[in-house]
Amino acid sequence: MQIGFSINEILFLATVLTGALWVGWKLKLRRAGGAPAAKPLWVSFGADFFVVVALMFTCRVAVADWPKVPSGSMEPTLRVGDYLLVNHLAYGPRLPFTNTAIEFGRPQRGDVVVFRFPLDVSQFYVKRLVGMPGDEVRFQDGAVSVNGATIDVQMLGDGSGSGVPPEDLGHWTLRETTAGHSRNVKVNPFLQGRLPVDGLGAACVAQRAGAWTCRVPPGHYLMLGDNRDNSTDSRTWGFLPHEQVYGKAVRVLFNLHDLSRSWTAL
Repeated sequence: MQIGFSINEILFLATVLTGALWVGWKLKLRRAGGAPAAKPLWVSFGADFFVVVALMFTCRVAVADWPKVPSGSMEPTLRVGDYLLVNHLAYGPRLPFTNTAIEFGRPQRGDVVVFRFPLDVSQFYVKRLVGMPGDEVRFQDGAVSVNGATIDVQMLGDGSGSGVPPEDLGHWTLRETTAGHSRNVKVNPFLQGRLPVDGLGAACVAQRAGAWTCRVPPGHYLMLGDNRDNSTDSRTWGFLPHEQVYGKAVRVLFNLHDLSRSWTAL
């Protein structure tokens, strides 16, 4: 078992510490028969924050949280600086320091999933779930199909002209439809998915650069970034174990650099 140490674990420890101080303060008041004229510093900077810290921890672990997108690996769906609404009730909360979950549901094909990075479980990543356990995923020139379906893509833009975001200049925007799910993906026309798939190992067969087929093993998922030529995803580090799933990203809450993205559904 890998032990994760992130903001959730920090909040858990803060909850335990402030909770212990709060209990100690209540016991002290009971023995003294009343409150002193001035509160000790350990009460002012510890016990009094217990309720606030506990509520923050409960919300982040059991209901939802709001991480910030640090990179462009999920463009055009997510942009750098987006704050995401992550729903933990979609799959069920996971306990701090462990991968133990109280499961309410399972990730589905096409979900934008937040998960602990398998190579460093203290980090959280966000990618698109492309392949479910047992799926045969075919990748060709930046687009995917599942279980023998024809690759279905539509060109939406070639990265030129006015109004194109600077980060999209020179890149194709494609509308990809797979197993009934559609999404916009970004492809570099000079690469078109010709990245190595070293992380997927023997489960994949490469026909040529930028074209391969994988069978997703039981208990795992195949994760890809929507920015198909600029994403550290399953192609690099392998299939995602189910126990590392953290939550489902459902909306962009806001982006301070582009307020028009506020409350955008994913």
